[in-house]
Amino acid sequence: MRNTSYAVGLAYMALCAVAVAKSRPPVVVETPAAHQPIEPLTAEAPIDDAAAWFTAIKPFCNTVEVETALAQRQAPPPGVLGAGYHAACLALGGKIERARGVLAAVAADDRWRAAGVVFDVAHPVADAGDDRSAGPIMALVVDFWPNHHMALYHAGASEYALGDLAAARQHLAAFIELYQAQDGWRGNAQKILAELGAEAP
Repeated sequence: MRNTSYAVGLAYMALCAVAVAKSRPPVVVETPAAHQPIEPLTAEAPIDDAAAWFTAIKPFCNTVEVETALAQRQAPPPGVLGAGYHAACLALGGKIERARGVLAAVAADDRWRAAGVVFDVAHPVADAGDDRSAGPIMALVVDFWPNHHMALYHAGASEYALGDLAAARQHLAAFIELYQAQDGWRGNAQKILAELGAEAP
């Protein structure tokens, strides 16, 4: 009798275990997704146009970032325009002597053209009245394009504002010799020269 009760109890427990197992939701084992390889970063497309190169690097043409940017980013395109924009970036970053070296490396007959690029980039700085930045850049332009009358004017006006009176006198006198229009540019140059005790031509 006892054995029969024991067998019935075991059978009942087995049935209960089956019922519990069936009542549980099935365990879903997620299979790992197929490995998707990471696409390699595409290299920056070469910039063949000098103006486009300068547009890309211009935000970094400052005293803090210019050296690193020029070392890490794509080199400027070859040619006169590339050299001009390269020098302009260095000049905006205060690296005047390095900019001078870039311009000096251009073929002698083309240096004035590269210097013209530097002028075009720096002209808004001069017009904004930033004499400390504009003066050295305009003087650099004059070194490679001596009869650029507006570079002479801006160089002289900046040098006057910064107290470099000898250089201001030289550049403004040369400006007046070249620039004959009777307008505000010439009038201001004449006024500064008069204050410096120099006779305007």
